[in-house]
Amino acid sequence: MGEIDDLRARIDDLDARLVALLNERAACALAIGQVKEREGLPVYQPAREAEVLRRVCETNGGPLDDGAIRRLFERISDEARRLERIAAGDRQHGGEPPGRTVQSE
Repeated sequence: MGEIDDLRARIDDLDARLVALLNERAACALAIGQVKEREGLPVYQPAREAEVLRRVCETNGGPLDDGAIRRLFERISDEARRLERIAAGDRQHGGEPPGRTVQSE
């Protein structure tokens, strides 16, 4: 294997780990959505999202700049909110009942 193949294999491994971590995070978002529904809390909480974005930028050591990290986590937060709505059964916002496979468009 050449150097590029070795690096690509490493990227493939990292991608698999990222998918696993993102799905673990998504499971938490589903659970949070259920708690928010039970407690009558809104799905969208801008202060919490701002806190997450601040924290991930503070821990960022590069080579991605803070803008890139912010954009990635904004998208992750969008998907987390979508899952929270699904968990809450909010069909008006495109939600499906929990436990069903949800595909992005």
